[in-house]
Amino acid sequence: MTGAGSDAAVRRAVADAHRREWAFVLAATARVAGDIDLAEECVQDAYLAALDAWTRDGVPRNPAAWLTVAARRRAIDAHRREHTLRGKLPLLVEPDTGGSAEYDEDGDVIPDDRLRLVFTCCHPALAREAQVALTLRLVCGLTTAEIAEAFLVSEATMAARVTRAKKKISAARIAYRVPSAAELPDRLDAVLTVVHLLYTTGHTAPTGTQLVRADLVERAVDLARMLCRLMPDEREARGLLALLLLTDARRATRTGGDGRLLLLADQPRADWDKAQIEEGVRLVLAALRGARPGRFVLQAAIAALHAEAPSYAETDWAQVVQLYDLLLGVWPSPVVALNRAAAVSMMDGPAAALAEIEALERDGRLDGYRYLPATKADLLRRLGRLDEAAAAYRAALDLAENAQERAFLTRRIQETGPTLPA
Repeated sequence: MTGAGSDAAVRRAVADAHRREWAFVLAATARVAGDIDLAEECVQDAYLAALDAWTRDGVPRNPAAWLTVAARRRAIDAHRREHTLRGKLPLLVEPDTGGSAEYDEDGDVIPDDRLRLVFTCCHPALAREAQVALTLRLVCGLTTAEIAEAFLVSEATMAARVTRAKKKISAARIAYRVPSAAELPDRLDAVLTVVHLLYTTGHTAPTGTQLVRADLVERAVDLARMLCRLMPDEREARGLLALLLLTDARRATRTGGDGRLLLLADQPRADWDKAQIEEGVRLVLAALRGARPGRFVLQAAIAALHAEAPSYAETDWAQVVQLYDLLLGVWPSPVVALNRAAAVSMMDGPAAALAEIEALERDGRLDGYRYLPATKADLLRRLGRLDEAAAAYRAALDLAENAQERAFLTRRIQETGPTLPA
């Protein structure tokens, strides 16, 4: 422990521990609590207790260990109060082979606990959207509003989904464990989807002043690495890790020295993380060997083409489009079609891509998705149709909540159309 801390310093430490350690603490507590709702309540209590204890005694050297001990003790106390510690615990609880719930100051929370919680949330008894939403909420600590943004639904709708999923886990007595090898295929795609959505949410934060939430990005990469270690022969797991590494290699260049958002075409490629790119490319090449590649391997292959191109203009756009065609075959997502249209604009020109964008508008599944009008605006700008471009940029601005993206769109509007009213 350090010495007693100021209120402001302790609040910062607790907030940082919430961002970085929530998944560790909740996953370790779930093992003892035997109930996800109880585990979440105990963890919340532990964070509240930390505000007082750390102000009095100082911030511990290992906040995650302190919080885990506090939360697990609360879970044990809750069971003792009901006199049912062993008699009526649901099947969610497994014997704690790790021994005592105590952690020393330098100890680590068991990383695999997070994977157990991920696989619990991704049980096939739950609907796919419920699996993903529940994992993002419990394991990744995202707010209901952030998850709703990722799913393009209202916050109330998403809150109801999360609540129903938690009740289903309790009612179905779903075990808290990593599934056997025979069970993995039923859950793997959902788990990979969760980790990818976690990364996407961190890569461009839906709200706030920062473009990137580094804590979410790093958590996603860490989970992807653990999945590769757990399932070393799963090509899609390697593909996901490759995709995250290749995309994250550009993190430092996504904003300029003045803090402004930089598009891929404007980023200084010499400053990309070469080690991450090399690792990502190795993973892609290994994952492409064998049978028909899946959606994460194909996305990683596209990311590798971008990462290895000498410049944006010199990217092999024809091959990028071909990979998007394959991707649409295994994952017919409108977001994939939107990204393909952007690649088509570089291969065949903006007019060809604009027709595809207008088809997506008529389709309606991307209504409310800010990147649809933003992409259309860029195509119109390149075609010299500046008034229409400005209108499309305004439509994107109305949907954007991240301050960095809003500033970028505002600049585009000022470049292509009348000044925004004060």
